[in-house]
Amino acid sequence: MPSDFSAFYILLKRDLTLAYRHRAELANPLLFFVIVVSLFPLGISPESSVLQGIAPGIIWVAALLAAMLSLDSLFRSDFEDGSLEQIALSANSLPVLVLAKVFAHWLLTGLPLILLAPLLGVLLFLPDSAMLTLIVTLALGTPILSLVGAIGVALTVGLRRGGVLLSLLVLPLYIPVLIFAADAVSGAASGFEVAGQLYFLGALLSLSLTLAPFATASALRISMS
Repeated sequence: MPSDFSAFYILLKRDLTLAYRHRAELANPLLFFVIVVSLFPLGISPESSVLQGIAPGIIWVAALLAAMLSLDSLFRSDFEDGSLEQIALSANSLPVLVLAKVFAHWLLTGLPLILLAPLLGVLLFLPDSAMLTLIVTLALGTPILSLVGAIGVALTVGLRRGGVLLSLLVLPLYIPVLIFAADAVSGAASGFEVAGQLYFLGALLSLSLTLAPFATASALRISMS
C-alpha cells in the first residue's frame, strides 16, 4: 500500500493526465473569464477613468464565476465511473486524496486565471501599482475558491442536476473572499496600505487548507452512503 504522500502524488498525476486528454474542456473557464471581462468596456464605457475604478471588482467577479464553472467536474466523472467509491474505500487518508484532487483543480483553473489576470488588468486600465496586489490576491483567493467549492461539490455530487444547488451553497461562502480581495486591489490602486486585507485572505486560506479537506471527505461519505 502506498503512503499517503505517494497516494497524493499518484492521484494528482492521474487527474492532470486525464485533464490533458480533454484539453478542450480546460479552455472553457479561461474563455469565460476573458469574455466576461472583455464585455464590460463594451457594455459600460471604454473611458479609462470609468474602467479603472471598477476593474478590481470586474476581474474578481469574473474569476469567481470562472472557478465555479469548472467546479462540477471536480468529482463528477469519478462518481459516474465508480472511481470515487474506490478512492473513498482506499486505506489511505481520504482528506489527503481530496486535497490532491483539489490541488489538481487549482492547477488547471486557478493558476491560469492568475496568469491571465494582469493582461486583463491592462485592458481595464488597472494601474501598475495594483498589478502585484491583484496577483497576490488571486494567489491567495483562488485556492480558497477550490477548497470551499469542493465541499459544495461533494454534497451535490450524487444529484443529477446539482448545479443550481451548488451555486446556492457555495456563493455565500465566497463573498468574504470577493470583498477583501477586490478591496485590496482597489486600495493598492489608490495608494493605500492593503496588508490587512492580504492577512485576512491568508488567514482564510490557512483555515480552508486545515478544515476543507476533512469537511469534503465527510460530505463525500454522506453523498455515497
